[in-house]
Amino acid sequence: MTAAIAQPQQISALGWIRLAVRLIGIIALLTTCISLYYIWKLAGADHNPWPRLCLAGVGRVAGLRVHIEGQRVPGGAMLLANHVSWLDIPAIASATGAAFVAHDGLATTPIVRWLCQMNDTVFIARNNRTTVATQVEQIRSAIRDTGALAIFPEGTTSDGTGVLPFKSSLLSALDPMPAGIAVQPVLLDYGPKAAEIAWIGEEHGIDNFRRILARHGPLHVRVRLLPPLAGDALTNRKVMAAAARDAITAALPASS
Repeated sequence: MTAAIAQPQQISALGWIRLAVRLIGIIALLTTCISLYYIWKLAGADHNPWPRLCLAGVGRVAGLRVHIEGQRVPGGAMLLANHVSWLDIPAIASATGAAFVAHDGLATTPIVRWLCQMNDTVFIARNNRTTVATQVEQIRSAIRDTGALAIFPEGTTSDGTGVLPFKSSLLSALDPMPAGIAVQPVLLDYGPKAAEIAWIGEEHGIDNFRRILARHGPLHVRVRLLPPLAGDALTNRKVMAAAARDAITAALPASS
């Protein structure tokens, strides 16, 4: 698959208005949900839904409309999804209520780490096998609270017309597989609109964020929850990565 490099786009006057309105809405949503998160936490509630509800709300404000196909595996689940845009995160949160796994580089920015920790994010140290036992326990703890964790094994975003190779190193905490946790592939399908929102090439993240908030009309995404991996597909992290990618690739629409 060859990804086309997104070209900088001029934002119209109406686009800037849409961007400003949506940004104000996102800030208001964050402020409200953070307040409710700490109220829930002070109340000692076992399950704090506000981070996932906030992510789903951010997607809605940005114009995202989520259509769910299939069901999340009951009990604990690790969701392996293809990656097209930052909108993938609110899409999965809306469809499954999952928290996320991220590489530990994100933890170096204090405000990002703070927001991620509220959402039970598990930070994976890709090249440090000595932390795997700790990471496995973090995964179990996060799944107890959310029911599922999602990871993007491509390690970067694609143009949405195919699936890049899955990096098995991102699944280090699943090797050996923790007991009682299923592995479920997830396809995110934006249809013909994928090229409009994909974050690829040399485009700066801020430019992509502004471009999406400035766009006109809703953006529909199908979140297809595919059958969980079973049998030999769970042999080790390399086999899991390949099997999940094959399942997602096979589920891509023929037109892609």
